[in-house]
Formats: sequence, structure tokens, C-alpha cells
Amino acid sequence: MAFLELHNVSKGYGPPSHRYEVLRDVNLTIEENEFVAVIGFSGSGKSTLVSLLAGLEQPDAGEVRMKGKVVTEPGPQRGIMFQNYSLLPWLSVYQNIEIAVKQVFPEMKKPQRREYIQQYIDMVTLTNSEWKLPAELSGGMRQRLSLARTLAMKPEVLILDEPLSALDALTRAVLQDEIIRIWEEDKRTVVMITNDVDEAALMADRIVPLTPGPSATLERAFPVTLDRPRDRTTLNFNPDFKKLRNAVSTFMMDLNEEAKSLRVETTYKLPDLEPADLSKIG
Repeated sequence: MAFLELHNVSKGYGPPSHRYEVLRDVNLTIEENEFVAVIGFSGSGKSTLVSLLAGLEQPDAGEVRMKGKVVTEPGPQRGIMFQNYSLLPWLSVYQNIEIAVKQVFPEMKKPQRREYIQQYIDMVTLTNSEWKLPAELSGGMRQRLSLARTLAMKPEVLILDEPLSALDALTRAVLQDEIIRIWEEDKRTVVMITNDVDEAALMADRIVPLTPGPSATLERAFPVTLDRPRDRTTLNFNPDFKKLRNAVSTFMMDLNEEAKSLRVETTYKLPDLEPADLSKIG
């Protein structure tokens, strides 16, 4: 039995006459402690997929299951790290984590809670920033705080919704390494949504392409067989990495070209009219 599973999942919005199908017949099985990267273009339904995995939305058809049970609502078993930080601006670093810890572990006593929270602050290298507000932090520090808050909830599944896409290249690389380090030390199931092939190949065990929408679905997976730990400084010289990156990139570009051609074919065309019949338009 898969640890996390999407079985024939479909999701759309709007009334039947103007319905937009975002996802159709999506199937995915994820094993416990596996790191899976779902890669797709902008507008392909990645955020909808995240909402379904987290239980924030329900599918129109099919099921999302975790450990064999249907996911019907959000819960602390599935923690999400968003790309927009989602921090409470009036609370400090410590307090942003504390509010989540209190919700998930209400029985934890204050001294134990203080030590527990500090452990996660130290884990993401925010030591000595405990009482700073989010506005006093850099973008990378805010994202570290978001990661610490999510991890402190002890989720069984960590869902990363393009959390690094808004960061500069150097900060993004540092946080990629931080996430990999934490995952290797404290193994848990991870689903990462990304549009970066290199990021997916560096971090994941398996890369699953999402086709362009509408009616997007998941395509065949690309296993990442590169040895861990992975050294980004030598990865570009690794023939297996280059082969994987080229294969995934080519596959994604072919999907995009196919989607473009389908959109052109289904575009409404005006009937051929003689010059005298132009008044019929409109």
C-alpha cells in the first residue's frame, strides 16, 4: 500500500456550461520517506494539486489517500511550505513557530516548548534572530522561518509549493542544500512542486512531469538514480545528471509544443465570407 496516493483525481471550477477542468485522471503513488518532485509549467494546475494533497480542497472525482485513508480535510500530518512565506507579521520568529506548535501539541509544557522551538530555530540557522519580526528578515531568512514552522509541526508529509521560486540564485542554492540536509537527517515523505529541472534533479528521488492545462495530468516518472549526498559543485560534470536533465527538459518542451498545437487546432475560426457578407460579423 502506498503511503500517499492520488487515484483517478479530477478537479475543475465553474458551472457546467463554462467549466474549466484543471486536472483530469491524475494518478500518483508515493512511498514513505520518498522525495518526489512534480514539475510543470505555470498555469498547469500545480497549486490545485497542492490543495488536493493537503486536503484544502476535495476532488470532483477520484480520491486522495494517505496510509490507505481518504483525505477529507487539512491536518497537521501534511505540512505545507508556501512560496509567499505566509508568516504573521506582528509575531517574532519564535512566536510564529510557537503558535503552530501550540496548535499541534497543546499538552506541551512551556519549558519543553521553549527548548523544542529553539531546536528548530537552530536547525534552520536563525539562532540569535528569535525575537525579530518578519519585516526585519531577508527573503531567505523568512523562508527558513516558514520551513522551521512547518517542520516543528512534525508532519508525516512535507509539501513544498515552489517555496524557493522568488529567491535569488545564491539564496535559493543555500536553501536547497538546507532542505536536503534536514530531509537526510530527519527522513519524511516530501512532495515538491517546482518548475526548475535542475532543482528537481538535485533534490528528488523521482521527477514526475505535469502536462500543460487545461485538463492537466501526470505523465510517466523519471527516476533520479544519482548517489546521495549530491554535490552541486560537481553535478554539472556528472554525465548521468546531464543525461537526466536533458531527458526531462526535452520531454517537458515536447509536452508544451503538443499543448500549443492542440490549442491552435481547437481555436474558433470565423467562416469564410465574401466581401459583401462582412456585415454578418457581429
